Amino acid sequence: MHQSDTLHYLGVRDGIAVRIVSGELKAGERLPSERQLQVGGGVARGTVREALFQLEAEGLIYRKDRSGWYVSPPPVVYDPTRWEGFMSYVEAQGRRPATETLSKVEIACDGMLAQIFSRPVGAPMYWIRRRRSIDDRAVLIESIVVDASLAPGLVEHDLDGSLTSVLKSVYGIGVARNKVDMRPCALTLGEAEALRVKSGLPGLSVERTCYNAQGRVVEFDREHWRHDALKISVDIRVR
Repeated sequence: MHQSDTLHYLGVRDGIAVRIVSGELKAGERLPSERQLQVGGGVARGTVREALFQLEAEGLIYRKDRSGWYVSPPPVVYDPTRWEGFMSYVEAQGRRPATETLSKVEIACDGMLAQIFSRPVGAPMYWIRRRRSIDDRAVLIESIVVDASLAPGLVEHDLDGSLTSVLKSVYGIGVARNKVDMRPCALTLGEAEALRVKSGLPGLSVERTCYNAQGRVVEFDREHWRHDALKISVDIRVR
């Protein structure tokens, strides 16, 4: 891209960003069409698209299939040092959470899961894949593995809600400790398609290993978040 082209698309980007930050364009509001932005700014269609892609990468806007570009809503705040289910902490922030179970099947424990769960290869496990939304926008794809010996028949239950509540109320399984690993990632293939975003967009990968009071692993989660949907916040008291 030539320097003049770069300056043009950054100018369009800055103009839209100012309107968002000032409140002229509000969260959830649809942006003018690419054609309107092109005519209004007196720039090429490709320049407008570069500006929109830049704003999307920054998390200021997002795209809906066949609908256009929208201002991103505020992210939900997540504190990994506290044990709260998705439904609980999203509702506590005045937002509307929803869960859709994409698949739930029994699988055989492989070598990697055998190390995580300290179970023999071939032992039965449940693999659950869900899409989770906030205010009707898909923000998270999660892949969950649960030790079937601790929760027999789990996949027969409705899991379009809090899995934590089902495990506790039906099976008496509580979580005493969580190990959480987070890293930036690119949303590709299945995750991007399920979240209805362009493959290659930045995301956040979260891996969570859940232990009961006896130190046994009961659940292993892999989550892929939209990068603009989550804000990590930890309040630590310094001694």
